[in-house]
Amino acid sequence: MKRIGVVGAGSFGTAVAVHAVRAGCAVTLWARNAPFVDEVRRTRRNARYLPEAELPAELELTADLGALDDSDLLVMAVPSHGYRDVLRALLAASPGRAELALVSATKGVEGESLARMSQVSAEEAERAGQALRFAVLSGPSFAGELAAGMPTAAVVASSDRELAREIQARLSTPELRLYSSDDVAGVELAGAAKNVIAIAAGMVSGMGLGHNTLAALITRGLHEITRLGLACGGHPQTFAGLAGLGDLVLTCTGAASRNRRAGLALAAGEPLAELERSTGQVAEGVRTSVGIASLARRQQVEMPICFQMVEVIYGGKSARGAVEELMLRELKPERSL
Repeated sequence: MKRIGVVGAGSFGTAVAVHAVRAGCAVTLWARNAPFVDEVRRTRRNARYLPEAELPAELELTADLGALDDSDLLVMAVPSHGYRDVLRALLAASPGRAELALVSATKGVEGESLARMSQVSAEEAERAGQALRFAVLSGPSFAGELAAGMPTAAVVASSDRELAREIQARLSTPELRLYSSDDVAGVELAGAAKNVIAIAAGMVSGMGLGHNTLAALITRGLHEITRLGLACGGHPQTFAGLAGLGDLVLTCTGAASRNRRAGLALAAGEPLAELERSTGQVAEGVRTSVGIASLARRQQVEMPICFQMVEVIYGGKSARGAVEELMLRELKPERSL
């Protein structure tokens, strides 16, 4: 796996591309907008999504999906709501592949189908008649810190254990330590649901409710994520690891968290659409909240924090009203999952 194509030049896609060059790979980074690609190629900066990172001279940039045709491994780093369309276009642009090795770095579920990215990938590969090897990359990894080479640990999960080990070996460096797993469902759902909990964390921080409240929210949020993950076939250990607890703590407390910033905006009464316009960044948990809540109801799983966040984001409920309702729920044993 010497040649890697990264699909999506947002903050995390750019950081993965920078890291992969540092790991000794030949890397091509794809973005949809050709003028944007020209600007980044000229300045060697992704001024919109990751301005602090200087892009290595070896990193190639393209707006042509066909330019990724010779990649040994493709990393999908696009928002969940656009994942299917981009993957379909990618498969159409490279119809002659004997086999596609694909890593999803996307954290979310598809809006209408509630499918995880592994399921979307399998459906689109079957539709295109394409043999697929799939893995998911997740864990506590802010893009800016990964690009800067700060020590980071993450998980690569695949039902194809050999693929997970190949990716682990190829991309692990002194700056990034990768652990392998075979729990695709658990890793995907932990990464998707923690974004919703992080919006709630930003909301309670923005309301000035203190560390007690935040600690309780993170802990109970982990219970919710675990319940959903287990109902969908995840392994219990996953939710106590990097993809679960690790990513949840980072996203709920880190200043660079887009989802936490969305919660701060909700607490201040600011429109989320304005936040997205001003930052140029998508808070994945805003869209994912509805999908996670719908999936929980389908699986008959109780996720009160996520349900309340849907009400606050889309139903007009006040942040304070949501917190009060959570505090007044029926009393129960803590160990009940």
